[in-house]
Amino acid sequence: MVRLLNIYTISAFVALAGVIYGFDVSSMSGVLGTEEYKDFYGNPLGTRQGAITSAIAAGSLVGALSASFLGDWLSRKVAIQLGTVLWCIGAGLQASSNSVGMLIAGRIISGLCIGITSTLVPIYQSEIAPRKIRGRVVSLLHFAIAWGILVQYLIEYGCSFLNSQAVFRLPWAIQSVPAIMLFSGLFWLPRSPRWLASKDRWEEVLHVLAFLRTPNSDINDPLVLAEYKEIEEQIRIEREMDLSSYRELFSKKMRRRLFLGMAVQGLSQLTGINVILYFIVYVLQSAGISNTLLVSSILYIMFIVATIPTILWTDSWGRRSSLLVGSLTIAFWLYVMGGVLARYGEPTQAQNLPYTWTIVGHPAARHTVQASAYLASAAFAMSWGPIEWVYPPEIMPMRIRTKAVSLSTATNWTTSFTVSLVVPLLYRKIAWRLFIIYGSLNVASFFYVLFFVPETKQRTLEEMDEIFEHGEPIWRSFRGIRYTGRLDQLAREIEQGKFVHRSVHVELCDNVEPNGHANLVE
Repeated sequence: MVRLLNIYTISAFVALAGVIYGFDVSSMSGVLGTEEYKDFYGNPLGTRQGAITSAIAAGSLVGALSASFLGDWLSRKVAIQLGTVLWCIGAGLQASSNSVGMLIAGRIISGLCIGITSTLVPIYQSEIAPRKIRGRVVSLLHFAIAWGILVQYLIEYGCSFLNSQAVFRLPWAIQSVPAIMLFSGLFWLPRSPRWLASKDRWEEVLHVLAFLRTPNSDINDPLVLAEYKEIEEQIRIEREMDLSSYRELFSKKMRRRLFLGMAVQGLSQLTGINVILYFIVYVLQSAGISNTLLVSSILYIMFIVATIPTILWTDSWGRRSSLLVGSLTIAFWLYVMGGVLARYGEPTQAQNLPYTWTIVGHPAARHTVQASAYLASAAFAMSWGPIEWVYPPEIMPMRIRTKAVSLSTATNWTTSFTVSLVVPLLYRKIAWRLFIIYGSLNVASFFYVLFFVPETKQRTLEEMDEIFEHGEPIWRSFRGIRYTGRLDQLAREIEQGKFVHRSVHVELCDNVEPNGHANLVE
């Protein structure tokens, strides 16, 4: 357990990128209902408010695509630092904006950071984590997102009692704090060992692995040497294939993995979670619930609590089962919301409201909609929320990982942009029917996962080729493909004194060379 402390500490710290993301999610929901915001920006409704909300997703799309080369060129760590600088610039523009156009520009620049960090942080976490806790480690990103949503929302709730433009300007300015912390702290964190290997910086690879895997940074530890050789062998095989990363990315062999990563990210945004998280104030108001700012905070607290079981047990119960159960659970609660609104709601008389259908009276119906929104968000936090970040980086080989995850994350943001843009308009046009549509999309997602998404828990990143090239039929893989134990076997052979793999002969040394490196000989 001691040797895992470095992994958890580093992964939790880089998950500050998730706090930044969470600040974005609730950066609008907490101010939408305030009179100061509506008065200053001209009470934006429908498409106009959709453009403001979705602007950050548009920037995130560009940022995610740029991460494909920034992550390989600058390293995961430095590219994340670049993203935090962009976030601070965007937050400054939002906090000082004097028009809708300037607000949108600031959100687009902030979005560049979200796109870069949401692509590279899961990759970084996946590449430093051992196979047994990789799901848990990457799930910390979603846990941080949930905390960011709640903290920003509570800041906005506190500022809502001010009688000035500080109601929205102060929360937007405070968004820079976690970005500054992340930028500064990354100087003390190691680079990804797999990125270092891709740049032939093998001495650093060995020392980083020793730092991550052992309590005393022992470079002679058999598991460290075994993982070192597995990475080295994978890099050698990839280079012997002599394919450009872009050419292989769209090759017949990799197309399935690429589409899977894109599908998981895209479908996560079609669960209906954006309606609940971004526009919960509109949903509660249409249900006839007052004091929506305080009531909404309960949803964000539940969002945090519901993430904890996934962090603890996702490496046991798996990615696939989480998605299957999550899809049906979210669908059920969305159907309940749509059905109750349809049965007890009626058209509104006012024309300047963000909703056109409301429940008048019927306290039980109002609270049913409220509870259903809470439970739908909790189901997402236990399933699609964490898994959408865990799955894409772990199924991709090293040589195309950043580019493939970049496209997967870009799919996320393309879908998020579209949803954020049209939901305010659709909510005014079709009201309760929107929840029925999203419930049906979750049912469709269930069948997609059932027939096309394999289990990947407990496998090393270098073993993913076995799953996609030699695995059992998808519909039979409820428990996943059993771990082969290749890495453990390699460690045992090294510990015994000798390991022979293809043309490479490695001996475990009794001492360390003067330069401080283990004596791995070929």
